[in-house]
Amino acid sequence: MAESETNTPRERYRTQVRTEIKQHAWEQIATAGASALSLNAIAKQMGMSGPALYRYFAGRDELITELIRDAYRSMADAVRVAFESGADVAETARAMRRWALADPQRYLLIYGTPVPGYHAPDDITAISGEIMATLLDVWSAQPPAQHATTALEAHLAQHRRWAGEHPAPAAVLHRALIFWTRLHGLLSLELAGHFVGMEFDPELLFEAEVAELRG
Repeated sequence: MAESETNTPRERYRTQVRTEIKQHAWEQIATAGASALSLNAIAKQMGMSGPALYRYFAGRDELITELIRDAYRSMADAVRVAFESGADVAETARAMRRWALADPQRYLLIYGTPVPGYHAPDDITAISGEIMATLLDVWSAQPPAQHATTALEAHLAQHRRWAGEHPAPAAVLHRALIFWTRLHGLLSLELAGHFVGMEFDPELLFEAEVAELRG
């Protein structure tokens, strides 16, 4: 049987070079930020000409898209694995924090300051939506407290596009969305270094916030 086209020596080499380019890109981002990403600089580091590197990525935006896609895919998988392993709300939150702390630049690329002039394609939004869908699954497994429907819940029940049209009740939509915003607020502040010098343990603050969100 003939070797598949995606597994030929040429394709394997192309995959290897693209992986190396992305590794250099992450190093650049860690040093100078995503807005300073330069394919020509990466080509120089790799001993390639600029035109040669452009055979692997058509431009800066395509490279950024690949990095963002990889980051979202990795986080979506981490959250889904946690959920499928039986994680509750608190354990899912911890899984997200572990993922973020393992590679802050990866987290900040997708949840930090947008890259000037860059617009992500639709499939990126779809992957990020998987994360929210899993959070809704997690919260659906957590019995909600009985209360009167709030104005926000009524609104969210009518506007589910952000949730991928997930069939969760309005109260679950509300709790998952608040969880998502507060969790990322904490993580963004921590990873950006805003807690440095404040003389408290960010992990204890994180745990307290999660406990409060769980109710």
